Amino acid sequence: MKLFGIFSTKKASNFVSTVEEYLNRIDTSLIIFKDGVRSYLYNDDSAFDKSLSTMASLETEAGTLRREIENNLYSRGAMIRYRGDIMRLLERFDHILNIISNDLVQFEIEAPKVPQELKKEFVKLTELVTMAVEASIPGAKAYFSDPDKVSETTHRVYFYEKEAVKLSQSIKRTVFHDMDNLKLSEKFHLRYFALHIEDLSTAAVKVAEQLSVMTIKRSL
Repeated sequence: MKLFGIFSTKKASNFVSTVEEYLNRIDTSLIIFKDGVRSYLYNDDSAFDKSLSTMASLETEAGTLRREIENNLYSRGAMIRYRGDIMRLLERFDHILNIISNDLVQFEIEAPKVPQELKKEFVKLTELVTMAVEASIPGAKAYFSDPDKVSETTHRVYFYEKEAVKLSQSIKRTVFHDMDNLKLSEKFHLRYFALHIEDLSTAAVKVAEQLSVMTIKRSL
């Protein structure tokens, strides 16, 4: 039985709608993350605080939706074959949400001093990592409706991840090789934040890899 056949009933359609709502929360969190990082870098404290508050609300909403999805998975025998894979996919996305939330909170707690000449680079890095995650979401939705289309979008994840890694390395190289005015502790601090933003693209690749495995298993 093909997966989209399993999810074609009315009851299953409600399950898919809940999954899509969950993924939409992930998508919205990426927008908030980009806005939050930009607001921090350009000293818009009010907007940054709003991003923190909105992110906390999104985390709560996503958590509620995930529990609803898990309950549905364990109460419907027809989905036993796919339960483990879907749970692993949710875990990958939950990890992404954790990274986003934690990164914003760490900006607020540690208050890194980002040199003016690096602010645009950090904004660009944030854009690249969020694009990597954004590229994985249509593939995740397609898995439940038209699995053959999963690979049409997930290949972009790998492109954006590579670009994010290159830019992150460039930032770190600039910090350690060209910014003699910074203390070593400040350099390590900037490296830390570049690395943790970059981690978001690595998490997106984990989603793409999981989707690839799920799609292969579906075809067996």
